[in-house]
Amino acid sequence: MNGQFQIAMHILTLLDQEPGELISSEYIAGSININPVLVRKEIKNLRNYGLITSKEGQAGGYSLGRSPEKITLGDVYKAVNNGPALGQAKNLPNPDCPVGRQINQHLNTLADDVQLAIINQLNSITLAAFSLKFK
Repeated sequence: MNGQFQIAMHILTLLDQEPGELISSEYIAGSININPVLVRKEIKNLRNYGLITSKEGQAGGYSLGRSPEKITLGDVYKAVNNGPALGQAKNLPNPDCPVGRQINQHLNTLADDVQLAIINQLNSITLAAFSLKFK
């Protein structure tokens, strides 16, 4: 992964810390210490998954799209995950080699198992529980 999970968790945790408030992308970007454009890109993605809502205009900003008790870290992971947990091979191994002809099949099975373990672990933690670490 490329840091999207960490950025998404930072955004959602900030929003949970300010219930009922609309938080600006500039404020969020200042907390994460990244460009507001990157924050808005991630917010758009999280909004597409129903994890964030927004209000436009001068007094606008962002808030959680559902209660933090109903958002699991697995939901966040699924929203930002863009590839196999163990990466993807860039080449096709030699089919004449006894390892080469089977390696991708076995690595794909392993990657699927790891992905399932990650999601199961993250599904057991709510944003509310994670956010308590910061109160």
